[in-house]
Amino acid sequence: MALELSGKVISLLPEQTGSGKNGTWSKIDFVIETEDQYPKKVCFSSWGDKVAQVKGLQPGQKVKVSFNVESREFNGKWYTDLRIWKLETNSQNSAQGEGPDFDAYPISANDEYLSAAKDSNPSDDLPF
Repeated sequence: MALELSGKVISLLPEQTGSGKNGTWSKIDFVIETEDQYPKKVCFSSWGDKVAQVKGLQPGQKVKVSFNVESREFNGKWYTDLRIWKLETNSQNSAQGEGPDFDAYPISANDEYLSAAKDSNPSDDLPF
């Protein structure tokens, strides 16, 4: 099951490392807050090669997280992870055309001239 959530990074938890039957592993968790009418805080887990990408996040940064939900049983208890498989930051979103980057389109001198010319001749105003 693949899902997506967008929000603002509010916390990066310490990196965890260890070794298991498949070799060494590293994991880092981070928390985002959604920007819905009723914001929710959600903790995601990042494993392996995604750890370096998560380490670069800053609190307050907007992200879009693609993740899988996975549960496992250990000693009679169930644990659920939200494991990321793709992480997009706000700079990647605008570079991929997923949203306009308004800072990339500054007002030019011609735009300022046209705006001033329109304001100086009120008789050209249309009634609607």
